[in-house]
Amino acid sequence: MANAHSIDTGAGHGSVRSYVIGFILSVVLTVAAFGLVTQQVMGPTESIIAIAVLAFTQILVHLVFFLHMNTSSSQRWSVVACGFTVMVAVIVIGGTLRVLHNVGAHMMSR
Repeated sequence: MANAHSIDTGAGHGSVRSYVIGFILSVVLTVAAFGLVTQQVMGPTESIIAIAVLAFTQILVHLVFFLHMNTSSSQRWSVVACGFTVMVAVIVIGGTLRVLHNVGAHMMSR
């Protein structure tokens, strides 16, 4: 009964070095996206694509350096849960965009 509070969840704790690297990468990615918009280096379409790539990269940085997700067997359920969350988000966002596009197309045809 005394060991009920010492359940190993498989989550690793990061080192200070890991957190600093993650923080620096996050700042660099944020400044890059901000600079891309403020300096108008690219056209609108290219800027949106570049910002989306930077955002996806920043998500990966947060998952690896701050949430300590990796492909080890102890992290398997965390990775599966994250994958399921991404799948649901893609379905919801994609479905919303499709519905809004169809509504806009039908409203403009009249």
